[in-house]
Parts: sequence; C-alpha cells; structure tokens
Amino acid sequence: MDRTVCARLHYDGTHFVGWQLQPDGRTVQGEFEAVLERLCGGRVRAHAAGRTDAGVHALGMAVSATVPARWTPEALRRALNALLPPDCWVADVREAQPGFHARKSATGRAYCYRIGADAEAASPFRRPYEWALGRDLPADALQRGAASLVGPHDFRALAVHTGGKENCRCTIRRARWVRRDGERGWEFEVAADRFLHHMVRMLVGTMVEMALGRRPETDLDRLLTQADGVRASPPAPARGLYFVAAEYPDRWFRLGDDTA
Repeated sequence: MDRTVCARLHYDGTHFVGWQLQPDGRTVQGEFEAVLERLCGGRVRAHAAGRTDAGVHALGMAVSATVPARWTPEALRRALNALLPPDCWVADVREAQPGFHARKSATGRAYCYRIGADAEAASPFRRPYEWALGRDLPADALQRGAASLVGPHDFRALAVHTGGKENCRCTIRRARWVRRDGERGWEFEVAADRFLHHMVRMLVGTMVEMALGRRPETDLDRLLTQADGVRASPPAPARGLYFVAAEYPDRWFRLGDDTA
C-alpha cells in the first residue's frame, strides 16, 4: 500500500531557476524529487500548488507525492529535512486522501510581496528577500489600488504568456497593503482562487508606479477592463515575492495525520 502525503515546504528561491524541472539550472522540484527517490528507492513525482519562477520564495508551498506506506508523515518530515539542501525546509507533512494533487485540488492560493522603504533595505541580508525600493509610498494610494482588485476580474492585461483564448478570469478574495514593522516598508497580501503568470508582480509594479505618481490611479481600472492604449508597468522584482499558502477542502485530509 502507498500513502498520499502533502508537505508544506519553505524555500529560499535565490539560487533556484524556479519550482518546475528545467533542462538547465537548479530547481526546487529537482531537489525535492531527488531526496524522495533516495528515501523511497525509486522515482517519485512531486506536484506543487504553484510553479514559482526564478528567485521567488515560498513560506508554505504545498507539495503532494505518493510514497510507500512505511513512511508516516512525521517520519517523512524528519527524513526530508535531514537530506534536503539548506535552502529548503519542510514545516510539516500531512496524510491526504488518495487522488489528492497539490495543484489540481487547490481551491485558492495566497501570496505576499515585500517592499523595503528604508535605507537598510539595500543590506545584503535583506536585498535578496525584498524589493529594495529605498523610499516610502503613500498609504492611501496603495490601499485604493488594492481595494479595486477585490472580486472577479479578467487579468489578461496584468499577466504574461496568455494566449488569446486563455481563461484569464480570477477572483481576488483578499488584497491589502500592510505596513511592515519599524517603518521598514510595505507588504502586499493577496489571495485568490487562481493566479496567472507574473500576475502578482505586475500588480505590484503597477500599484507602486501609481503610488509614486508616475501614472494615473485610474489606469488600474482601465487595465482590468482591457482599455485600449493602456499597458501594465514592468513586473516588480522576483525576489520580493513569496508563495504563502494553498487552500484545500477539509475532505482531502485524514484525521490525526500530524501525529502519525
């Protein structure tokens, strides 16, 4: 008998070309699957809730896999952490029902984006993990931008690699800017049923330019309605983006799996 599990993975994306396996470059999926192969004695495919790009971090990436039943969730967590590289860490492992898939079973995802407003944002201990903007942003302008995103919209103009017939409709459930401790800057929190490629980074880049007075605040509404002659701002740097969590119906998880 095999066991379906869901691991909650943290990783520093600085030295990865992304989650997904690539012909060239180091990937999170490659590192994770290599460890699973050692533990399980054969190839094990791992599926993540999101396919983060190069430089993007994760604070709670859900990863599903099917492993031999001898691996209880807690034993698997300890073994994974003993073998994974230092820039990856498994917070917990839960047992899931057969058929669970971290990406296909998700009903929502949440991200955050960090901006450094103070001079210390340029520190080598912070620069790899936030957008070192080095200047503050007006709170009212940021919050107005975030508020306009909530609800169902077509985000075709705020994403990349979308074909003409691709479904680009997403429902934003929560969007807000939060002041970081010690006046260090801002954090954008956003949750939705789905996200498009580069969508969060393009939203952040556009809202920052509006807050800085470099483009009219009305541009965001025009982008959401695909008005002619309006283009999104360049995406914010990848290093400030974090995958925070995926949402799943409770029916996918077995009771008592955290202590198995």
